[in-house]
Amino acid sequence: MDFETAAVAEPQVRGPRRRLPVVVWHEELAEAQEVAASGARDDWPIPQILKMIPELPWWSEPSTTNRRIPEGAGDILAWLSRTGAEGWQARWLASGADAGTDWIDGLVRAEHPLPPDRQRFQLFGGLSALILLRIVFPSYDLLNGCGSSRIYSKYRRLWRPDLYEQLAQRGAERGIDAMHCREALTTISKVATRTGKDPDQLTATDLLTYRAWHRRDGKQVPAGLSLGWSLLAGIADLGEHDSLDKATRRGQLSAAEIVEHYRVQAPQVREVFTRYFEERRSALDYSTWASMATLLLDTFWFDIQTHHPDLDSVQLPRQVVEDWKIRLRTQITRLGGARSEDSYFQTLIAVRAFYRDIQDWAVHDSYWARHSVANPIRKHDTGGAAKADRRRQAVIAQRIRERLHHLPILVETAERYRGEQTALLAAAAATPAGEAFTHEGRRYRRPLPGAYQDLERLATRPDLIEDLATGTVLDIGKTEHEAFWAWAIIEVLRHTGVRIEELLEITHLGLVAYTVPATGEVVPMLQIVPSKSNEERLLLVSPELASVLAAIISRLRAHHDATVPLTARYDAHEKVVGPQLPHLFQHRTGWIWKTFSYATVQKFLCDTLTRAGLTDAAGWPLRYTPHDFRRLWATDAVGNGLPVHLAAKLLGHRNINTTQTYVAVFDEHLVRAYRAFLDNRRALRPQAEYRDPTEQEWREFQQHFELRKLELGTCSRPYGSPCRHEHACIRCPSLEIDPRARARLVEIVANLRDRIAEAKAYGWTGEVEGLRVSLHAAAAKLASLDKMSERSARAPSLTSLGLPGVRAETSPAQP
Repeated sequence: MDFETAAVAEPQVRGPRRRLPVVVWHEELAEAQEVAASGARDDWPIPQILKMIPELPWWSEPSTTNRRIPEGAGDILAWLSRTGAEGWQARWLASGADAGTDWIDGLVRAEHPLPPDRQRFQLFGGLSALILLRIVFPSYDLLNGCGSSRIYSKYRRLWRPDLYEQLAQRGAERGIDAMHCREALTTISKVATRTGKDPDQLTATDLLTYRAWHRRDGKQVPAGLSLGWSLLAGIADLGEHDSLDKATRRGQLSAAEIVEHYRVQAPQVREVFTRYFEERRSALDYSTWASMATLLLDTFWFDIQTHHPDLDSVQLPRQVVEDWKIRLRTQITRLGGARSEDSYFQTLIAVRAFYRDIQDWAVHDSYWARHSVANPIRKHDTGGAAKADRRRQAVIAQRIRERLHHLPILVETAERYRGEQTALLAAAAATPAGEAFTHEGRRYRRPLPGAYQDLERLATRPDLIEDLATGTVLDIGKTEHEAFWAWAIIEVLRHTGVRIEELLEITHLGLVAYTVPATGEVVPMLQIVPSKSNEERLLLVSPELASVLAAIISRLRAHHDATVPLTARYDAHEKVVGPQLPHLFQHRTGWIWKTFSYATVQKFLCDTLTRAGLTDAAGWPLRYTPHDFRRLWATDAVGNGLPVHLAAKLLGHRNINTTQTYVAVFDEHLVRAYRAFLDNRRALRPQAEYRDPTEQEWREFQQHFELRKLELGTCSRPYGSPCRHEHACIRCPSLEIDPRARARLVEIVANLRDRIAEAKAYGWTGEVEGLRVSLHAAAAKLASLDKMSERSARAPSLTSLGLPGVRAETSPAQP
């Protein structure tokens, strides 16, 4: 079954692809939440506990509400005492109160003088007092169910307020706004309430447990946890990591961890894959190595193991392999579509290389000799890979031609939108809060600060404006931010042709000055750090690119005390964190400076494309990727005269063939280049070769073709060349036999045989040798003519489609 047939076969659905983990979620911590076994007040009697409540620092003058709180706490303690456990925390867990607050309704008494809702209020107040006094340590489920953050502000006033003040001061020194600081302090207070620890006693496990509990309930990372970790670093012992991101990143996996992740069952197979990946690791970067491992384990062996769990070696029966190849063609991928030809052949080539490597290593290592088996992927299985690659290259070339045509529109849209948003933000900044202003014919208003907004912040950061025509509140600070960086990304990509990872690794230190030795001229250069091919290179900074880079640097300095912030970029491919450097493509997200992610760069491009309204030939929205700009740059550079070997150097390609696949040739470029080639060749040739022929030369030229007509066909020797066989045409390879002269050729062959027999009879040995040469040449021409006739007979005949004929138009009758 070929690929086209398999593509229309009934698809097979497989389980979700097990992607390699990027983040550690510590699910085991959510099931075993670390809690103090008992507090210092675990064995206090009820009267001593109730006596502590009026001594709380926020307790005001005696009131009806305050008098009821000790009563509610006493009711809860009395209820817990009936469990029979030792200590208040043990009684709390034994009662089941840790699961939620539904038990509160069971303590409401009908004979009580207060109505039920007032009794509930009293009981909740008593519960809060017991939590604040560290009598009980409730679970995150109960704390989250309470829903009020006021208990945590009281907690900070009661337990080590000096440390919480120190944490708040740390946030202020880092320029973190009040809202994010409150979130971080609330998160720290919640973890401290759960564990019964002071902030300086918290550990990384305490914070990771809270994060795992959020993850277990399907929630995102808790607000304030990341900032809380950073504020606690240096005050509490959080281990070697100074940020939550560093503590939860998986990092590079070992060969054994990858094999374990894909759950290879057979011990012998698990060992083979582990040792194979260890052998290959030193020659590959981590991204390529992990992709190879995923391809072999997930796409290949996981499928084999699922359908044939009894297999215990890498030696596979032929039928098992054939069935797997059919599933490989027909299975629906995790993206919901059919597998492409490229993916199919890429998998086959990887599996074939796996078995070939083992066979090669078996020559020098006895371990591999035990596992060297017949390769299940034969050479002809990958025979269509080159054809599929050519089709892919044709699709890519057409993609580049289409996008290069629309590039000026995309650039103009990004620049125009950036100018509009910058002007609107400037108009908003010049307007006091609460007043209206007009911009580009539309009326806007700066809103007054709300309950959680700072008037001073609104005066310096006019982020929010209200469109009075629609009533929509616009975050102009965000839109201007996105407009600027979308413009900057597009400009740098189209002027440099760098990869996306190289773009995000550009730093302020990469701008260097180069002195041309011949002239002494100083020109700016941009250093591109090693990336995919580890090829470090320098790019000449054009005036347009210099203007963009200057705008980026000025913006970063304006938002960070006249300096470019130092940030450590996380390489999502290699799974490593780089050093602190002044990266140019970074922004402030909340309270921290971060380099842009791949997803953010793609989002900026897609938003710009949406505003441009670009569509392809079929009317679908046009989509650009960062790598498209790399191909666009190569095509434009080579098309405008840059030699392809220099383009390869600037792109960082080791092989010039790779650069050639990046260049899409346009038809007009092809015609223009070929005409230029002809003009240049004519300019180099002697002028006399292009003069008009004389009458005699023309007659000789015509006579040459008349003299080519022979008895058996046509002489095909070039014009102006003499006959090298002295007109012995039967021996000459230039003779083209006419099929209609076959009968005459048969007569000549028969005649030659008769003449050879006659010469033998008379003993003319010299004549026999010459006649044999002519006979062999004539027999060869006859056999060639017969083969050509057979091929013509086997060729499919033309099928009449029944198309109507075109009648000749008759001219209208003359009057």
